[in-house]
Amino acid sequence: MTEIPLVAPGAEFVWEALVEIAPTRLLGEGPLGERRIVPITGGHFAGPRIRGRVLPGGADRQLLRRDGVKRLEALYEIEAEDGAVITVLNRVVIAPREGAPDYRASTLEITAPAGPYAWLNRLAFVGTLHPLAPRPAVLVRVFSLVA
Repeated sequence: MTEIPLVAPGAEFVWEALVEIAPTRLLGEGPLGERRIVPITGGHFAGPRIRGRVLPGGADRQLLRRDGVKRLEALYEIEAEDGAVITVLNRVVIAPREGAPDYRASTLEITAPAGPYAWLNRLAFVGTLHPLAPRPAVLVRVFSLVA
């Protein structure tokens, strides 16, 4: 065994996004479960180092597995106040838990252009997802892992 101590990574808040969505469209049953798509129609985001708007045109593809677990893959763009466009790929697991709120956690891939937001290209990200029903929106919180 190695002599390297076991230290869990920490997390640093990056931004919170209010993502507006259109109604869910059912795509039919597939071999792994029910397929759905949820169009992303806009929104806004803000954090300590960046803020701006969520661009319309993205979508959240969903798979509701037969075991009750929902897998989401949302691909969309955000635009910082200075016009820089950043791509977000958010993969979410939502799992029911008996007697407790659903487990809702994600990993994110964020791709930024060269310039003031290039720091986003050098980090690993995790997040949470909170539905805002009956409002057609979700709250996404993003954190960078700190080793």
